[in-house]
Amino acid sequence: MTVVVATRDRPELLHRAVTAILGQEYPGEIRVIVVFDQSDPAGLDVERGPGRSLEITVNTRTPGLAGSRNTGIAAARTHYVAFCDDDDEWLPGKLRAQVELLASSGGIAAGTGIEIRCRGTASSRPGPELPVTHRDLLRDRVFALNGSTLIIDRGVLTEVVGPVDEDLPGSYAEDYDLLLRIAKLGPIHCVRQPLVAINWQGSFFARRFPMIADALTHLLAKHPEFGTEPHGIARIEGQIAFYRAAAGQHAEARRWARRSLGHNWRERRAYLALLVAARLVGGQRVLSLLNARGRGI
Repeated sequence: MTVVVATRDRPELLHRAVTAILGQEYPGEIRVIVVFDQSDPAGLDVERGPGRSLEITVNTRTPGLAGSRNTGIAAARTHYVAFCDDDDEWLPGKLRAQVELLASSGGIAAGTGIEIRCRGTASSRPGPELPVTHRDLLRDRVFALNGSTLIIDRGVLTEVVGPVDEDLPGSYAEDYDLLLRIAKLGPIHCVRQPLVAINWQGSFFARRFPMIADALTHLLAKHPEFGTEPHGIARIEGQIAFYRAAAGQHAEARRWARRSLGHNWRERRAYLALLVAARLVGGQRVLSLLNARGRGI
């Protein structure tokens, strides 16, 4: 198992993430590749037991998370490859449960449930009961499936699915795009138990509203299948509307909100966008309240 950890200037969080990975109760090999992005590489003083190794490298591709992950994937040699954000933390039993699930199901990729930690609170999101299909992902983001929970057959990833999309602005939603492409090949399995702690104490994406809206627009253009799922496309359009409004681009926000409501008049993100565009509430305030409850836009 190769685990790719992309990082930039967060040494304490990185130490915690790598320690949790190397400490997994998993009988196979665990090789951690830490990819430093736009920052000077530094050694890590972490305990490494038998069958555990750590490699430090730098991002040689497009600056950002996507390029960093592709740098790590290119260096992987094991049957499976996995990812972990440097501010997240794998909980005990993650790898063993996922590998056993894939062995019994014959699947190519698996996630887990998650525990969201934000400002001293924690909320659990169990993984879905049934394998997640491509149509499921068009309808809903399936939030428990994300970069820090995913493991995938390396050969399928490199030879069929293809690299992480380095054209996504800011690498935002790169894991969602990857999941959509994986699910076209077959359903993604998921361990229901929350086995990854997702830490929301200050996101890289906080206050980068125009970039997020650009990335979501790119995602819609790349996956025209969203047009077959009115609720799914309305959800993405509602998100774009919200982030345009939060960025002060009110006319654009109203245009995207109208598109969203045209696909699904019940889409709440579109109404939130209209409230923000009307200056009745601040976009950052809405996000902070949602994050405190373990939710996002």
